[in-house]
Amino acid sequence: MLAAIRRFFEASDVLEVETPLLCRNTGTDPQLAFFSSQFNTPPKQQTLFLQTSPEFAMKRLLAAGSGSIYQICKAFRNGEAGRYHNPEFSILEWYRVGYDLQQLMVEVAELLRELLQSFRAELPTKQISYQQLFQDATGLDPLIFCVSNYQAYAAANSLPEANELCGNDHALWLDFIFSHRVQHMMTKDTLYLVHGYPAIQSSLARLNLNDPRLSERFEVFVNGVELGNGFYELADPVEQEARFDQEIAYRLSHGLPGVTKDVAFLQALKFGLPDCSGVALGLDRLLMIALRSAAIDDVVAFPVKGM
Repeated sequence: MLAAIRRFFEASDVLEVETPLLCRNTGTDPQLAFFSSQFNTPPKQQTLFLQTSPEFAMKRLLAAGSGSIYQICKAFRNGEAGRYHNPEFSILEWYRVGYDLQQLMVEVAELLRELLQSFRAELPTKQISYQQLFQDATGLDPLIFCVSNYQAYAAANSLPEANELCGNDHALWLDFIFSHRVQHMMTKDTLYLVHGYPAIQSSLARLNLNDPRLSERFEVFVNGVELGNGFYELADPVEQEARFDQEIAYRLSHGLPGVTKDVAFLQALKFGLPDCSGVALGLDRLLMIALRSAAIDDVVAFPVKGM
């Protein structure tokens, strides 16, 4: 699989790069928990972080003029272990300079069909908006938040824990219902490219120029399993810093570990990020889909449970 990925990008003249796994900063996304380590540099200590994604470092390369790039590496997320999660996992991330979201979705589908063709006779592709998919599955409009409607849906669909977990947070309600109901209703053995996510669910994507309620983001699913997350990348440093500030404030108000903004990344945006789209794919999950495995532990040689 790794060899096929490298052949694919070599044929497209996309450069393979390598960025640090151990970083001075981590992302501000409150949905992601991180690993940290103390680096002894007398006379003081520094806190360093295992990356949850190589995104910020890769965008610094893009701003420095690298052109289109890709990377196969490890990423780390704390507290994530289960059927589809291991705290250390393999990721493929790539950025295409000059690509809009539609062009990148076409390339994602092309790569996945090529990687899975030896395992599956056919993998039809379905592009659908988040709003349409959510409404078809639940009858709720994800762009209109009425907490009583969401509570009624949860009560009618045997999701009693939803109200306590989600409260009055629209984004949490969407994530909860999507993962518990919408994903499970996707057609089997079909590649879904779900686009047009609500703006409240994306910190690193541009907003849709025609409808600011939407972000220029898509996710990739096969058999209800999320494989990847892609953005038409936000290049405005002022808007990006404001979003970081919002997420840091959310962390503080909800008792989550504090983080600081990645100043070097913001400086790179000020220098100038080229117009580009990027996506990250989970390779362990992709291998699960290819081999029809029931759990990520079946395709990872050294899962955390077995160490």
